[in-house]
Amino acid sequence: MDSIQSFKGYGKVDELEQQAFKKKTRKRLIIVIVSSMVLLTVIVAAVAGIVIHKRNTSSSPSSNSVPQTQLTPAASLRAVCDVTRYPNSCFSAISSLPNSNTTDPKLLFKLSLRVAIDELSKQLSSFAPKLRENAKTDAKLQKAIDVCGTVLNDALDQLNDSISSIGDPGAGQVFPASEIGDVETWLSAAMTNQETCVDAVGELNSTAARGVLRELETTMRNSTEFVSNSLAIVTRILALLSKFDAPILHRRLMSESEFPEWVGAAERRLLQENGTTPDVVVAKDGSGQFTTIGAALKAVKKKSVTRFVVRVKEGTYVENIDLDKNTWNVMIIGDGKDKTIISGSRNFMDGTPTFETATFAVKGKGFIAKDIGFHNTAGASKHQAVALRSGSDQSVFYRCSFVGFQDTLYAHSNRQFYRECDITGTIDFIFGNAAVVFQNCKIMPRQPMPNQFNTITAQGKKDPNQNTGIVIQKSTITTLDKDTLTAPTYLGRPWKDFSTTVIMQTDIGSFLKPVGWISWVANVDPVSTIFYAEYQNTGPGADVSQRVKWAGYKPTLTDDEAAKFTVQSFIQGPEWLPNTDVEFDSAL
Repeated sequence: MDSIQSFKGYGKVDELEQQAFKKKTRKRLIIVIVSSMVLLTVIVAAVAGIVIHKRNTSSSPSSNSVPQTQLTPAASLRAVCDVTRYPNSCFSAISSLPNSNTTDPKLLFKLSLRVAIDELSKQLSSFAPKLRENAKTDAKLQKAIDVCGTVLNDALDQLNDSISSIGDPGAGQVFPASEIGDVETWLSAAMTNQETCVDAVGELNSTAARGVLRELETTMRNSTEFVSNSLAIVTRILALLSKFDAPILHRRLMSESEFPEWVGAAERRLLQENGTTPDVVVAKDGSGQFTTIGAALKAVKKKSVTRFVVRVKEGTYVENIDLDKNTWNVMIIGDGKDKTIISGSRNFMDGTPTFETATFAVKGKGFIAKDIGFHNTAGASKHQAVALRSGSDQSVFYRCSFVGFQDTLYAHSNRQFYRECDITGTIDFIFGNAAVVFQNCKIMPRQPMPNQFNTITAQGKKDPNQNTGIVIQKSTITTLDKDTLTAPTYLGRPWKDFSTTVIMQTDIGSFLKPVGWISWVANVDPVSTIFYAEYQNTGPGADVSQRVKWAGYKPTLTDDEAAKFTVQSFIQGPEWLPNTDVEFDSAL
């Protein structure tokens, strides 16, 4: 049984590795401080050169004038690669390509993606089959390696989506800000998928698994570095370039009654109306076209750009559902979060990788769920047991419930929004590495097993340039049953090196431990690279005077700092949420 001192979760951190990382981080910070001014000068020179060139050619197309600021191709590549975490691998990999003789950062970014795609493709074609063969006598390890195959293929698709979105409009042209946000999201998700592979093997903690893990980390090093490099370039170079393009600065601000813009008008109507005509109806009593949800979802056309609505009548549907990445724009409407329930009991203790324990899993973009419950009934003794896992970009969950114990809600990757939802669990029961906002939700820790503690969140950001994090806004953190919760309860714990979690404008009950947060490794402060913060919370548990003293924790934020974590800023809500017709608060 796990004690309060020893408990670790999915993808656990080794204490010695954590201490080594802290030393490495201190060294890196010194290097960054010394070189930052020089690096900034080089970046500005590269950006200015392109902007001046763009303005000169647009104002005088027949002029033969030379841009006032010009870098050689090698210097441009070095400047671009210097913003990455792995500048040497960036420079050597891209410079070896025959068409790298360019000064355009956008084209260099495209080359960086090509390098990452080629490397990951090579791993999938050679290394993954070898791993499966070596692990065929170990059923649990085989399942973990199968997870690797799944998520690495997903990562490859996300890289290809990114490179496809670029096109080749010519040197000097920049991305619109919305496209940059998309690519940042997809590359962040690709990195999360790579990390999920490592987590799936690492959570086994067996001798065989440790051997595979070492081999896996060595083999994947190049591809993870290359994806990180691409993400850094788009985040720190192309995003800066886009700000010079005046039209993209004029973006419509949303009123507080609207949802993000990626939720379109049709979806808004679906979410607000009660008399929606569905495409199919599911009913246990046979009054619909289908008696199971899984059967109904087989009717969805792959990569459909139109919304497919499934009405699920009241009842408990015991089934495990996995909507793959090619199943787009599905909406499931129930009769109420406590009336229409999808229930399963897969769990880690019975031999299923955490990633695969989900009662309901979805990857296809644009998924919406309304008035439905997602349950995992495995119980506390079965440890990791996910009720819902979402990797669906621009997904919305409205008036839903998520019920389980450990690892209830796996907000795995991409942009997600939850409104007026109930979430119940014990250890790390909201976890993952999505860019996710929970708004007007009711979050309810419950009693775990003896000697265990509760952690509401466990955020898994691995790279500083990922646009990910957990934001809980304008919600209520209470208990499932205030008379029975005696376990120590915390707002969360940092799962990965750049873990990001913000609780703001939320009412917090008195059951919370005054320190508020807890380290992943007992009695070892997390690295300073995390970002944990609170802002304008209320209730007896909101007092920050006795909170943790971590270097990466902020007991309060300024209004401007908090604004970065709103629906409008953090998940680009005003660009997609209005289409879903789900109510949302865009700003503070």
